Amino acid sequence: MMIEEFCKRMPKAELHIHLEGAIEPEMLLLLARRNEVRLPWENKQQILDAYQFTCLEDFLTLFYNGCRVLKRAEDFHDITLAYLKRAKDDNVVHAEMFLSPQSHLANGVGWSDMLDGTLAAMEEAQFDWGITSGLILGLQRHRTELEAFEILEASMPWRDKLLGIGLGGSELGNPPGKFERVFQAAKKRGFYLTAHAGEEGPAEYVRESVERLGIDRVDHGNACLDDPGLVMHLAERRTPLTLCPLSNLCLNVVDSLESHPLRTMLKKGMCVTINSDDPAYFKGYINDNLVACQKALSLTEEDCLVMGRNSIEAAFLDPGLKRKYYDALVNFSRHAVAIP
Repeated sequence: MMIEEFCKRMPKAELHIHLEGAIEPEMLLLLARRNEVRLPWENKQQILDAYQFTCLEDFLTLFYNGCRVLKRAEDFHDITLAYLKRAKDDNVVHAEMFLSPQSHLANGVGWSDMLDGTLAAMEEAQFDWGITSGLILGLQRHRTELEAFEILEASMPWRDKLLGIGLGGSELGNPPGKFERVFQAAKKRGFYLTAHAGEEGPAEYVRESVERLGIDRVDHGNACLDDPGLVMHLAERRTPLTLCPLSNLCLNVVDSLESHPLRTMLKKGMCVTINSDDPAYFKGYINDNLVACQKALSLTEEDCLVMGRNSIEAAFLDPGLKRKYYDALVNFSRHAVAIP
């Protein structure tokens, strides 16, 4: 089997995907018409032409603009199901997705519309296609600690159906420590914890997320290589990093995929995974990221299998499901050579 096909067929988990960032242009236009939302674009090509970014802030402006088309439970259901169908087609066996409540509350959307629609689609996808999934609520770091506490409290009626609490948004000027007490409270309530750190921010933000927020996973984490002691700590603890290479390229976090830190991190024994972040905006789902990195960094089949194992290890899954997905990956690796 060719290495490109190997990457595509390999069972894997996706752990860093923003549902609002997976709204393809056609869906964006459909939802805008459905909900009578006026967008600055009239057709698919105009939308695609707008997706040119110089930094994270450029992207976030468009991201928040796109969120305006989501108004009803049906909308959240449809975007979730569309992503999970694509993920299933990419041989994703399990997905852990971010949803940003503050973006939608600011647009007058209620909690029930957001969560009931999303969770219904997750259940439907598992029943129809066998793909399991979890939902992480992403807090926006440019907003206040008080508002973050309010989000945590308001989410509690859905607590048994939610997986975790994350931290996202523009890093610059918004250190993770600002939300230390919020994350402590979320941990006491049994949430898994993640934080975007070291994407545009320094290695210190990664360290702060680990040591002060007590996160279980680092989202991005590129800058950690600037702190050798931190790298050693992350490798020894098997703290996962959810890398998003095409996102990094589109936002000028890296100059090229050839210069992406992924290979260096693999060599240092870090628990790195590949993910798509906001695939509609960055022109690439998980397999697109895998194949592009394989070509740019000359990754081997074993490198890809390591990242596949890492993705399952890093997932917030019960041991039984982890074993099931590990076994599927092992079975794939044993028979891959024989697949035409």
